[in-house]
Amino acid sequence: MQTSKKGKFQIGLLLLPGLLIFGIFTVYPIIKLFLMSFFEWDFGNIADQKFIGLKNYRNVLSDRYFRIAFTNTIIYTFVTVPGQMIFGFLTAFLINQITRFKVGYRVLYYLPVITSWVIASLVFKYVFNTEGLLNYFLVHILHVTSQNIRWLDTRWSGLWIAMFLGIWKGIGWNMVVFLAALQTVPADLYEAAAIDGANAFKKLFNVTLPCIKGTILFALVMLTIGGFNVFTSVKMITGGEPGHQTDVVLTWMYHKAFSTGAFGYSAALSFIITVVLAIMAIIQFRMMQQKD
Repeated sequence: MQTSKKGKFQIGLLLLPGLLIFGIFTVYPIIKLFLMSFFEWDFGNIADQKFIGLKNYRNVLSDRYFRIAFTNTIIYTFVTVPGQMIFGFLTAFLINQITRFKVGYRVLYYLPVITSWVIASLVFKYVFNTEGLLNYFLVHILHVTSQNIRWLDTRWSGLWIAMFLGIWKGIGWNMVVFLAALQTVPADLYEAAAIDGANAFKKLFNVTLPCIKGTILFALVMLTIGGFNVFTSVKMITGGEPGHQTDVVLTWMYHKAFSTGAFGYSAALSFIITVVLAIMAIIQFRMMQQKD
């Protein structure tokens, strides 16, 4: 008993620094942010904040620009998540079939993942700018049009450029995840399927995909969270313009907090998005269980 208590005490001492750091830098900010959402927060008078209850939540839900940003986020997520998963899986599937240069292909496809979001966003902005590289080729090289196209000055074209960047950067991560899952599928199952006369498509849908459904669920949940957390690409490429029409929830939250000082509003918005993400994750888990 004394040895057991001593071991538990030692384990507690080892865990204490990590728990303190986690509590100070993760748990406390979340609690503080939740409390801020019920106040009309004013950094000019931190000691005396005005309690307004659920007003910040009502302001968020009734805000037209929040609804635009939320719609843009939903569209971004529903486009980029399947795009990343499909292209990432196809890339992993093809790489898994080859016998030579596997490492080279994995490095090549993973390079966009480790590329800085800021650098990649600036490159895309340069390419799609009104006076950018794409318009130069279309006007002066290919002579497809006589005027520069304002790619970044409309809501939908600006969003599609951000979504294209999101898919491009996410293929490599999905490739690594799915490649690791494909290598765990037993070869005996493919041999049994071949004996039963299954072609390549039947092997894919009846053997491969059912065996990696756990990985598919993991990628789906992680990418959905990532889709709702999109910030840098939209901020760098469009900046929410024109007229906040290309804002997503995080860029709109950033604008309200640091441009207008509405920190209580931004805190309420963050918890609304947290609830939405939790609901979506639960739905995704339930859907996968029903498929099982």
